[in-house]
Amino acid sequence: MAKKREFDLVLWGASGFTGALVAEVLQRRCDEEGVRWALGGRNEKKLSAVRERIGAPDLPLILGDGDDAESLAAMAGRTRVVCTTVGPYAKYGSKLVEACVEAGTDYCDLTGEVHWIRQMIDAHETTARETGARIVPTCGFDSIPSDIGVFAVQGEMRRRYDVLSPFVRCGVADFKGGLSGGTLASMLNMMETAGKDRSVRRLMADPYALDPEGTPEGKDSRDQAGPRYDGALGEWTAPFVMAAINTRVVRRSKVLLEYGDDFRYEESMLMGSGPFGAARAASVSAGMGAGVGALAVPPLRWMAMFWLPEPGEGPTPEQQRNGFWELRFHADGPEDVPSLDAKLTGDRDPGYGSTSKMLAESALSLAVDSPIVEGGFWTPASGLGQQLLDRLTGHAGLAFEVLD
Repeated sequence: MAKKREFDLVLWGASGFTGALVAEVLQRRCDEEGVRWALGGRNEKKLSAVRERIGAPDLPLILGDGDDAESLAAMAGRTRVVCTTVGPYAKYGSKLVEACVEAGTDYCDLTGEVHWIRQMIDAHETTARETGARIVPTCGFDSIPSDIGVFAVQGEMRRRYDVLSPFVRCGVADFKGGLSGGTLASMLNMMETAGKDRSVRRLMADPYALDPEGTPEGKDSRDQAGPRYDGALGEWTAPFVMAAINTRVVRRSKVLLEYGDDFRYEESMLMGSGPFGAARAASVSAGMGAGVGALAVPPLRWMAMFWLPEPGEGPTPEQQRNGFWELRFHADGPEDVPSLDAKLTGDRDPGYGSTSKMLAESALSLAVDSPIVEGGFWTPASGLGQQLLDRLTGHAGLAFEVLD
């Protein structure tokens, strides 16, 4: 039964750069779908400015503080869904998750912080099941394209051959536009935490870090660390920095959506074929290895913070419109079943333009669509499924295509 609340949806952190982009999307889409919504944050002046910018001067504002559990509980009790852009989530998100879980309020965010998601699952999964709160992290470029892409591929395998693929590879074929400053800040925060806590380092190295408790380990290995030729994808590959979160999310979906105990998933960047592809893969791998190694050193990690966008900064609207991304998938067929190749594309830059639309549609799916799961911690694919895929391809500029 739908929760009767004052609002269907509250956008928390609407005054930040990404939050304002999500607000722009929601202003149009909430009007189209008749959703009652509000902007939330701690600075009334900045929230009012966002409200004016999106042309919604009468939109309600909810004031609160991410460190004030009482104000967060009050907000969570007024709405059916909270959508938050306030990260790094390990620093600013824990009390909000707790408030939503306790209130039975559905929740989605943009986190890519494996250790924090694991902490939230361990702390609140049981209560979320009791209260009915559907908690769906990773609803941006990390990790919707990977997670919903595999979901779409498996759906095609079912429709065509009535089987599921035991092994899906994903290659980042191309993109224009960088990762968001929030994503990079979260990565640096994770590295800082891992440097201080050995258990966090072990968790981040675990291919099954987000699997439900008691799930037997599968056949996946650690993330790719160097250049490698992938015969199925037909190109040389290099490590992809976001594979550390994307692969864990897909593997949690594997359990929740029952892709099979032996299902495997790998993710990398496509570098091309032949000698040029090999050289490029080696160069990118070396650069990434050097970069990650440098960021493991505290003074260099501190210096890197100066290169991140300041709050309120990001690409121009033109840069967002001119951005794009493309992921390619190769799904092995079991036994004598043919393999399947597909691609998933987005029509905006991955870190901001596309991410803001993906998060907005995730929040709307929680607020509007008939629930397909009960309370608990879900991935985008397992918690929102085909409803989300339809929203993304219908309203968020994503396109899925099987490559025959």
